[in-house]
Amino acid sequence: MTATDRSLELIHTAAQAAADKLAHDVIAYDVSDVLSITDAFLLASAPNDRQVKAIVDEIEERLQKELGAKPVRREGDRDARWILLDYVDIVVHVQHSEERVFYALERLWKDCPELELPADAKATRGKAEAHAKQQAAEADQGPGGEW
Repeated sequence: MTATDRSLELIHTAAQAAADKLAHDVIAYDVSDVLSITDAFLLASAPNDRQVKAIVDEIEERLQKELGAKPVRREGDRDARWILLDYVDIVVHVQHSEERVFYALERLWKDCPELELPADAKATRGKAEAHAKQQAAEADQGPGGEW
């Protein structure tokens, strides 16, 4: 069994919305062969809680406006460290970068086929690592910008 056309449509729209809000490391998996409750997972992350919320809000708005889809469940809003949107056909996980590293959902689903995403979403790969390196370099420079 593979993800339905509707699931792929939802994944593509959600991935583009996440990329438009500067999400990091957007990736999607077809989990239909191993889970009976959904067809696909979309994973995305952001370096801070505020951006996690912005990404989730954009995904929710775009899926509603463009495809008439509303989540049946939204969890994790209070802390905004890991927000889950359940659309039945797909489940969207937007995580704070620290949670993304800690929980490593990619390891859990690595045996599932990766879904093709829009170019903008693919371009987000490696952004979390680049952001972390930039933050570390800025911290090493100190408050004055130089040693």
